[in-house]
Amino acid sequence: MRPFAVALTVAALLCVTPGLDRADAATPFNVGAVNDTGGLVVFVAVDKGFFAKHGIDGKVIVRNSGPEVTRALDAGEIDFGSANVSSIPVALERGLNVRAVVGYAGGSYTKSTDDNTLGIIAPADSGISTVADLRGKRVGTTFGWMNDTYLVELIRKQGLGEAPVKRINTTPNGMITLFDTGRLDAAAVWEPDLTRILEKVKGSRLLVRGGDVVCFCAAMHARPEVLYRDRDATQRYVDAMAEAARFVRDPKNLDEISVIVSRHVSGTETALIKRTLKYWVYDMRLGKNSMKAFDDAVRVLIAQKKMSQPFDPAKYYDTSFIERTMKEHPEWFDDLPRRRWGPRNGPNH
Repeated sequence: MRPFAVALTVAALLCVTPGLDRADAATPFNVGAVNDTGGLVVFVAVDKGFFAKHGIDGKVIVRNSGPEVTRALDAGEIDFGSANVSSIPVALERGLNVRAVVGYAGGSYTKSTDDNTLGIIAPADSGISTVADLRGKRVGTTFGWMNDTYLVELIRKQGLGEAPVKRINTTPNGMITLFDTGRLDAAAVWEPDLTRILEKVKGSRLLVRGGDVVCFCAAMHARPEVLYRDRDATQRYVDAMAEAARFVRDPKNLDEISVIVSRHVSGTETALIKRTLKYWVYDMRLGKNSMKAFDDAVRVLIAQKKMSQPFDPAKYYDTSFIERTMKEHPEWFDDLPRRRWGPRNGPNH
């Protein structure tokens, strides 16, 4: 073989081999996701092959709540888990050792409040027309979840405090039954269950949606021994999440991603998902506003006596991986807004 032909053959092998090696040696990660629309990016990363593209052999482990995902991670059943800022600070104070490296749901990078996914509904005969009317009423909520934090903050902003409102701990499915039997006067809930209840409970109406009260936001985290054992694998995982999120945010993919959610989340209808995805934000970026959202949630948790003292969010967030992704792949973020100025952050660029 001529020297020139040999050189071409070697070059071709060098171009092909790394891809083959990556496929053969894909890093296995069990990824925890909550049984709701919030896990959409994880579901898409698996079903559409974004994990595989980045050399990750990803398997989704679905649990019913963020705390359940956290317990599974602590037990070593999953490698990456998700939790929103209304629950993860409590686990951190109790000794859970994890670092968050990429977003999951919510838009905490842009601003520290993002709650259009949340709302409060009331039946037609409840006599409730404003948040102030919740005094003395039985309000369905889910203890330990962001809808409860949202409810508590809303009534505090009305100067009511918690005591005048009878908070009833239940799931969104339970709220429908309690409404039908007259045992609830109102409910705080998130999408798509918010729209589902409005459509199923005759005469129910939306009392309030969002309002920049809290941040319905969550991040993906892992134990340090998983994150830093192979930093390249962690980076590829973060890259896969970011690229999958870009696919999710593209309006032309709405039909396809709605079907994907319905496959992974029990009891969801494709049509309902399509109608309610507009209320969700899937921004994988993390930054100063994410940390402020964490601080704000901790303040509420301390007021509720669920935590005893502040927890430094810098001990939880490691933004180095997602920052590298943003630098190397700006095209995965070109549809997202820039950060806004935060009251405690100063200018964000």
